[in-house]
Amino acid sequence: MTLNAADEAFATRLSTLVPEDVLRPAEARYAQDPRGRREGQVGVLALPRDVHQVSALVKAAAEARVPVLPYGGGTGLVGGQVAWDGPAPLVISLERMSAIRGVYPTENVLVAEAGAVLADVQAAAEAEDRLFPLSLAAEGSCRIGGNLSTNAGGVNVLRYGNARDLCLGLEAVLPNGEIWHGLTRLRKDNTGYDLCNLLVGAEGTLGIITAAALKLSPVPVGQGTAMIVVPSAAAALDLLALARAIVGDGVSAFELIHRQGLEFLAEVLPDVRQPFAEPPEWCVLIELGLAAGLNPAQMLEQLFEQAVEQDLALDGVIAQSQAQRHELWTVREHIPEANRLIGSIASHDISVPISLIPEFVAEAGKRLAAKGDFRINAFGHAGDGNLHYNIFPPKGQSRDTYKPMAADLTRIVHDLVHEMGGSISAEHGIGRLKAADLERYGDPTKLAAMRAIKTALDPLGIMNPGAVLRA
Repeated sequence: MTLNAADEAFATRLSTLVPEDVLRPAEARYAQDPRGRREGQVGVLALPRDVHQVSALVKAAAEARVPVLPYGGGTGLVGGQVAWDGPAPLVISLERMSAIRGVYPTENVLVAEAGAVLADVQAAAEAEDRLFPLSLAAEGSCRIGGNLSTNAGGVNVLRYGNARDLCLGLEAVLPNGEIWHGLTRLRKDNTGYDLCNLLVGAEGTLGIITAAALKLSPVPVGQGTAMIVVPSAAAALDLLALARAIVGDGVSAFELIHRQGLEFLAEVLPDVRQPFAEPPEWCVLIELGLAAGLNPAQMLEQLFEQAVEQDLALDGVIAQSQAQRHELWTVREHIPEANRLIGSIASHDISVPISLIPEFVAEAGKRLAAKGDFRINAFGHAGDGNLHYNIFPPKGQSRDTYKPMAADLTRIVHDLVHEMGGSISAEHGIGRLKAADLERYGDPTKLAAMRAIKTALDPLGIMNPGAVLRA
């Protein structure tokens, strides 16, 4: 299906449908990839204030066969919000639609517009003594619509699930411009197909999320955080099993950290205070969130003692204050920034069955070593099988020298992930950068079903074309 560019004539048409201040000159940031890999294009930029204006914009785009690109916080890492191919799109930014429409503490529900910044959603929940547990490094700038569109993960997936698990209902504009009023707060609703779960994770290819009903949780009364040195990645998983045996579902986060990440921090972010004088080969950051009557510090001490007895722990630090907890989390949260400053050759957001993490780390390192001398930083959410597996040049050398190898290195990593029954995209989505990989590794029956759904809901192919499914 041939699409047309969002040109001046189309902009003139839109100006008769929406208030004057909705259309804006396209700032450069709306076409920029956060990692600076490719420059996108913007034909017309629109900043609607409500769902009816979004509806009018999309309906006009459908009539003119103009591609539509939904835009949230612009923090996506796979090119889902940056169009670098095809006709220049109508970019619809949800940033003005940022209201918290309501908080219902007795229901543990919060309703927010898609442009609400994740940190603001968290704060609105906290004001009612509730927790919205989705937590990401970009939470100060990413927006809830984008979080849902990419089914974002983060550090608390182990206990609370992905963005999909935190969503009860949606308001959305479909590709023909019609508004779906699915903003239910119900926990049970078996009235046919689940459109909510269809739109969550679709990356704007099936419609534009404009508001969401989100699940809240009680705030844990007691919180405990520790960083524990483990002898191996396998020992880390045994430590997680031990922690669950002791505290059950009280384990909120379990982050695996490799020595390479700590060395990168020391090299480019020396002000980040690290808990160990010498970076250990492997360590984990574990956080507990417990109900009243339970002492998280005592639980962590018990865990550490048993772990030492079972040869699962070599050293450890238990936070004795909120300041110390913050210091431990600062280490984990600054590893991505250290990676960026060092400059990777190839970065991967992958998942494998949890028990296979040690085997994956060993085998991937061996296969990559056959191609050259690389520094590898493997870290991430071990509790749910999600690793950020990033490849860097030897110290003192530029990644530009190795960039011609990037595609081959990624193929090695993704081939192994596929062999182990894993996923080439654990929490960042497919976007445009991984659309070809989805075709290579995706199940043919699933891909055919996805294309059928796309064709049924978006027969003109205007919604974020090129993302997730290539034309």
